[in-house]
Amino acid sequence: MAPTQAAGFPADPDGLEDRLRRFATIWSRAVFPVTATSLTRPEVEEHLLPLARRLRDSLHARPFDPATAQRVGAALIDVHCTDPEALSRTLGVVDAYLVLYCGSGDPAQPAEESRARCAKLQHALAAGFAQGLRERTLAEQESIARSSLLARSDAVQALHTTEERFRAVFEGAAIGIGIADLEGNILEVNETLTRMFGGLEHHVRGRKVTEWSHPEDRPHVWQLYRELVRGERDHYRVEKPFYRNDGTVLWTNLTVSLLRDPEGNPQYQLALMEDTTERRLLNLRLRYEATHDALTGLPNRTLFFERLEKALSGGEGSRFGLCYLDLDGFKAINDSLGHAAGDRLLVEVADRLQSCATAPGEMVARLGGDEFVALTTGPGTEREVDELAARILAALASPISVDGREFTVRGSIGIVEGPAGERTTAEVLRSADITMYRAKSAGGNRFETADPEADARAITRHGLTTALPAALERGEFFIEYQPLVHLGDGTVHGAEALVRWCHPQHGVLGPDQFIPLAEHTGLIVPLGRWVLQEAVRQARYWQERHSDGGPLRINVNLSPTQLHHPGLVADTVDVLERSGLEPGALCLEVTESALIGANEDLLKPLRQLAEMGVDIALDDFGTGYSNLANLRRLPVSILKLDRSFTQGMQRHPADPVDLKIVEGIVSLAHSLELAVTVEGVETGAQAEQLRELGCDTAQGWYYARPGPPDKLHALSLADAV
Repeated sequence: MAPTQAAGFPADPDGLEDRLRRFATIWSRAVFPVTATSLTRPEVEEHLLPLARRLRDSLHARPFDPATAQRVGAALIDVHCTDPEALSRTLGVVDAYLVLYCGSGDPAQPAEESRARCAKLQHALAAGFAQGLRERTLAEQESIARSSLLARSDAVQALHTTEERFRAVFEGAAIGIGIADLEGNILEVNETLTRMFGGLEHHVRGRKVTEWSHPEDRPHVWQLYRELVRGERDHYRVEKPFYRNDGTVLWTNLTVSLLRDPEGNPQYQLALMEDTTERRLLNLRLRYEATHDALTGLPNRTLFFERLEKALSGGEGSRFGLCYLDLDGFKAINDSLGHAAGDRLLVEVADRLQSCATAPGEMVARLGGDEFVALTTGPGTEREVDELAARILAALASPISVDGREFTVRGSIGIVEGPAGERTTAEVLRSADITMYRAKSAGGNRFETADPEADARAITRHGLTTALPAALERGEFFIEYQPLVHLGDGTVHGAEALVRWCHPQHGVLGPDQFIPLAEHTGLIVPLGRWVLQEAVRQARYWQERHSDGGPLRINVNLSPTQLHHPGLVADTVDVLERSGLEPGALCLEVTESALIGANEDLLKPLRQLAEMGVDIALDDFGTGYSNLANLRRLPVSILKLDRSFTQGMQRHPADPVDLKIVEGIVSLAHSLELAVTVEGVETGAQAEQLRELGCDTAQGWYYARPGPPDKLHALSLADAV
């Protein structure tokens, strides 16, 4: 049978009461041999069990208040644990077993905090024990005075015994104990306190408490002391440093209590000190390791964020400047030489950056990888942050030697500068990151200053990028159609399918606003397949329902990413077969720039589609600066002349140079048996000139803007009539 169940305790699935009972058992076994009582050990254990529960509850209480331990110390006197050895053993049991048996394992209270609380509970317990013993002594003295006529000799002996007990506790305590009068003169110190101050009692006894001031004293420490000696408070607890005689610093957890005479008047000060010097040094070392980068020794992102938040919360007139640095091409060095060489390179970069930020208010930190930040604060950061960025680029300009090889390190820097209090840490870092990538996109090895409008555009692009997949699933895309008109008779020859995005917040977006994003993320492949399916389905619908005047063909744009996709041919064939549309009614438009220098592997799927009867149009012809001789090797049947060649025809008279260029291109295309389509036709005169030059088809606002399919059909019917 478990101990808790044997004693009548309820079932405890978590074992908390069982562990508490084991702690009380250990405690009773420790103090029973030195307890002057007629009770048995199990009876002593039953007296100690509620005291153990108080200690456990105080260990986890929020807010933490060790006053409960003082009452536990006083309660030990009530159960006759008055022998100094009982206190010593009690403190030993609490130190060794309280956290072990009564710790909760709560992540909100780490082991280090539990140990610190346990130490404070020990101090309070010892103080309560001393106070209780003293109060008992005073009570016994009063009892002796009342019964002195009857048992004077017994009272004298009892007083002597009590004083001996108090002296034994005072001298044998594991914590430093000192007594001073209200003027601050130190009257008594125990051996533990003497050792804490260097082992020479005369350096402690006889001095005044006020002599032990220290530059790192908290401002309110001496205010608490003055309130104590005036009798306005009974105790206070602080962390306080002291100078030892050899000049070293002793850090303590100090508890000072006021001892009053029987009339309640302040009489003495009782100080309990725990030496926390080693613990503080350990905490400082752990703090350094937690706030500094292990590789470079620079402050890490944790410390940097603390400094940045402090800078951003500065008062009126405070400003900050931030340089966000990313090394250009560092991944290539890491991949070619290995991470060890990359680490040595980062260490050298960190040393150079550190030498650039030595002025007051400046710091350099490593955020991770090859990303560093430099921060400057003060009233003149508008000028200083640019100078800091220039110093960083200059410091990186000198080659760095790694494993016998020299590398020239380049970096891109994004600068954010401004007054404190206007932006959050996250907003500043986001702006700096966006600006840094803007510098990198401009060629790197430079710095750029944050621009709110550029930030807004980048944030919008990011939002659109992340929203693209869901937008396709939710059906937010739709297609508008722009007619292709035959210049010979003015009839509708076909239509180009142009995808649009009906964004919930931004409204209707044109392809130039999201197609590059879809290309970058790879979503262009499923999006392009959807556009092809919808456009082919619409073309088939026109053929079935309006064979008397519907468009003869449908033009669909292909992106460079789609050209490289291995399923292009299979997807196209599948779409055509499912819809029933003849291959000759489909034209796939590919930009000239996508085919510059194209090898046979890239041209192979286009050749397969062309052999099936699908027309291939070379879109934006004239903007890619390709060799005209390459037209013979490309599987194209249509040239779509870029609008830049025909803009001059909108003026009257038309630009003769533009006329000659277009005439030459049309002649060349026809000699290669290629049809010519012209984009951007906006006037009737322009259309007439293009017809005279021999162009085959045209599209533009002169004929119709892109619109829904029913609008296009109405236009084609009107032409047919």
